[in-house]
Amino acid sequence: MAMLEASPSTVATLLVRNLVTSVFFYADKSLLNLSERFKLLERLRYVIATSFLFFLRLLPPFLQSFDLNVLDDRPLKHPNYVNYAPVNEDSGIARALSQLLTIVHDIPVTSRKYEIVRSLAERLIDENHKENVEALREVNRSVLSVAFSRTLSQLAAEMTDLGLDRVESDGNTVSGPVPFRLSRVLRAFRYVGEGGLFWGRKSREEMNRAGGSAEKMVAELLWLAQKMVYCGLEEEAVSRWAAASNVAWLALSAEPRLQGSLVKVSAFLLKQARNLGHEESEEGKREQQRQTKMKMLVSWLPLLCRASNGTDAPVLNTSERNELEKVLEELIETLEREEDQEQVLSLWLCHFTYCPSSDWPNLYASYARWCTASRRMLILQ
Repeated sequence: MAMLEASPSTVATLLVRNLVTSVFFYADKSLLNLSERFKLLERLRYVIATSFLFFLRLLPPFLQSFDLNVLDDRPLKHPNYVNYAPVNEDSGIARALSQLLTIVHDIPVTSRKYEIVRSLAERLIDENHKENVEALREVNRSVLSVAFSRTLSQLAAEMTDLGLDRVESDGNTVSGPVPFRLSRVLRAFRYVGEGGLFWGRKSREEMNRAGGSAEKMVAELLWLAQKMVYCGLEEEAVSRWAAASNVAWLALSAEPRLQGSLVKVSAFLLKQARNLGHEESEEGKREQQRQTKMKMLVSWLPLLCRASNGTDAPVLNTSERNELEKVLEELIETLEREEDQEQVLSLWLCHFTYCPSSDWPNLYASYARWCTASRRMLILQ
């Protein structure tokens, strides 16, 4: 599978955007307190918040941080099974697995048929893998890759809709109606690309018919990621998740339950990212893997700082937290370049210190090591 490309300018843009967004969320607290007493300020706050989301999407650097391979075309009509199938689907078993994964995505989790279909899909994947035949394993890889990409892109669309009338302030989610006309305009423009505007938002009826709650999609992404790792596609799963910076940004203002689900996916794929680059590979591929790790950290570290406490209990238990802290430290060490480590640790420090509800992940040891290394470099100059 072709890997997703990254560049230093993309990572730098993503870092700046995350910092600006964080400052905006905290600055909104003052306006929120005033808006509770003055109706005019309340309306003004809604306009400012919604305009911020809109104009941030129009900025070319922000758009460049997206990987458009993750965003598929979203037709206005509900796609049929053939449209969701891999391009080179020339066998019955490939078509069967593709159809099963499409049904799993489409039907609501409350349906009594959901577990039946999902179990059947798991059975086909396991049997294809155990046959130890390359053609069958390629079927698994191609179908799972398409399913993961499709679900991730539709999650981005759903979270964009949910984020239009939400502003997060100091860890507390504040909801309110967005002016109707402005909301319609924002939702009409799914994303702005080079050369024009593209319409790509599904109707609410279509999203409901697809069983399209964001939490369901995230749960399926975790399941698909686990299956991709099982089939040897861990590098592609990590790359696609690292490139989903739009989802990571929208997650900062999502519901706590949804944030917790996204933390679980991020934790799983961060562990897989640690293993990238261990085998012998060409210099170009090693650099690509380093960029993937960088994007993974810059995209998802803010969410780990802000959402790990969960609603009723921590999203991760103590042992899982300790393990993930070690993973994060190892990933930062593998970046090698001092400026890359500085960007990641600066981002961590910002979100870690300004989030009063969480003391995790504690990367103080990594920060201290970077300070020591930076000091030595200055002395040696």
